[in-house]
Amino acid sequence: MASLENFRLVVFRTVAEQCSFRKAAEELYLTQPAVSLQIKALEEDLGVQLFDRSGSRIALTAAGRKLLDYAQQVNALLTRAEQEVAALSGEHAGHLALGASTTIAQYVLPRLVSEFCREHTRVQPTLISGNTEHIVSAVVQQQIALGLIEGPAHSRDVKTEPFLLDELVLIAPAAHEWAERGTIQPAEIQETPLLMRERGSGTRRVIEIALERHHVKRSALKIVMELDSIEAIKSAVEAGLGVGFVSRWALAKDMRLGSSFKIVEIEGLRIRRDFLLAYLSGPGPQGLAQEFRRFLFARAGARRAQPKSAQA
Repeated sequence: MASLENFRLVVFRTVAEQCSFRKAAEELYLTQPAVSLQIKALEEDLGVQLFDRSGSRIALTAAGRKLLDYAQQVNALLTRAEQEVAALSGEHAGHLALGASTTIAQYVLPRLVSEFCREHTRVQPTLISGNTEHIVSAVVQQQIALGLIEGPAHSRDVKTEPFLLDELVLIAPAAHEWAERGTIQPAEIQETPLLMRERGSGTRRVIEIALERHHVKRSALKIVMELDSIEAIKSAVEAGLGVGFVSRWALAKDMRLGSSFKIVEIEGLRIRRDFLLAYLSGPGPQGLAQEFRRFLFARAGARRAQPKSAQA
């Protein structure tokens, strides 16, 4: 379905959100000069400068910030109009902008989106991924309709609902003494090199809170490396760089195929959390976003137990 949004507004909004003419050109499949011409024409139409190009990076002017706010509102309203008009024919259609934090984007969401699109063939989903802070910010800025996150939103502008249960487990190289023992005490976490997700990660925050409840302070941890994905942590553990916490959802295939790391139990400590659906506070998701929300709870609700293949 073609977008109802004015093309110059689309170009402007993309440049403003990317803070880059080059990145906007790549996203829109245009040349950089074509993007510049569209922005110049828009500035001439409005009689104002929208971007400050004097520094090494472009920045929105006061007029640009004001226009961006309205452009995002227009985009959200027209997207909803497209979806609701299509729904009158009994078929959901249109653009569905989703965002997911890294673990969900890699291991949970692809199958759910695939199932949803098989049921609604005229839906065009897009997905951005990043850590929890990044996804919450995208929800607040209305860049996405729904965010699926791994930790607290920490924003009054965002409402969250749990949709799927997860458990974070400790993995160690197969040759590590902990792998042979199988179980350790919580305090022992302080005694070995630890691989952790980057700051701003929902996974990291959940781990830190759980450890502190068992009297293991963040300052006592021997964090030797911060990584931006579960796959990076798994690879680093396999390489013998340390131990690390990962989601059980990320281990299903490894447990089936065999791997060079092992799950280590921590006496008296199980780190469970809910994956959360995040959206703007207020009336709640509408149109296609609401349809995906209903689908998500129907499908994910049946999967709240951990996958059997990841329990090994």
